[in-house]
Amino acid sequence: MSKLVTIIGGSGFVGRYIARRMAKEGWRVRVAVRRPNEAIFVRPYGVVGQVEPVACNIRDDASVRAAVHGADAVVNCVGILAPSGRNTFDSVQADGAARVARIAAEQGAATLVQISAIGASAESDSHYARSKAAGEAAVLAAFPGAVILRPSIIFGNEDGFFNRFGAMATKGPILPVVGAGTKFQPVYVDDVAQAAVKAVLGQAAPGVYELGGPDVRSFRELMVEMLAVIKRRRLVLGVPFWVGSILAGVLDVVQAVSLGLIANSVLTMDQVRNLKRDNVVAPGAKGLADLGITPTPMEAVLPEYLWRFRPAGQYNAIQESAKNLRRT
Repeated sequence: MSKLVTIIGGSGFVGRYIARRMAKEGWRVRVAVRRPNEAIFVRPYGVVGQVEPVACNIRDDASVRAAVHGADAVVNCVGILAPSGRNTFDSVQADGAARVARIAAEQGAATLVQISAIGASAESDSHYARSKAAGEAAVLAAFPGAVILRPSIIFGNEDGFFNRFGAMATKGPILPVVGAGTKFQPVYVDDVAQAAVKAVLGQAAPGVYELGGPDVRSFRELMVEMLAVIKRRRLVLGVPFWVGSILAGVLDVVQAVSLGLIANSVLTMDQVRNLKRDNVVAPGAKGLADLGITPTPMEAVLPEYLWRFRPAGQYNAIQESAKNLRRT
């Protein structure tokens, strides 16, 4: 019988790419998510019955145990950028990761892969980064042979980074950016998935890998590159951290006062703290090269999905070409 991998959060941005690659490798894939009825799109990744979504809540022991039972390998892709209700940084990224590792070890899984993030540090002033570090420590304590992947900003068709700012660029002449000078090393989502698959297949030594693409860019430079792709002229306005902190603080208070009814999906104080630090691969860290993966450049991928933010969308190139036609 084919081996089984459980991908917790397997219908999310990164998880779906891992699920697709694992299905191509011939594995049975169990996609563990909170709402399996919303994850049925993963089934065509393999033959009938090969890829199946199942219910799983990373905050519950019994739920995780049922999802992991019988799995040869477990991949945890669950993470959040901002807390919401019971899904806090600690409950999801620290306690949740610890729970997955502990139960995976109890159930006899041979391999565990944890998707973390560059910048994870117990000393960080960012709750997000501290919770990621706490999750990593708990994973290694329960499953010493685990592989931990720390990607920088991830780009790809369903990303929440370039798509978000591309949409913002269609709304007005100014594109405000907090932390314009902060450096990132964007990595393609399928490169991250390939790294996870190599770990599952035993082609990666246990330990921590920091994943970044071939290019290091400041936040401002990334926005300029995105604007060139979507053919829009906008002023990229660098917002000082003190201004961003005031805005984020107000939005956080509004969310707290409304008891979460008005969610802060714009900018949080914790995100401002994160933006004060560069998000690039550390010198000497193991990375994609150590896994035999050649990183994909942004320019090879961004035009494939950002075209919808161009003034004429998919017809933009046709309109530009038409301007060169001579009237007879």
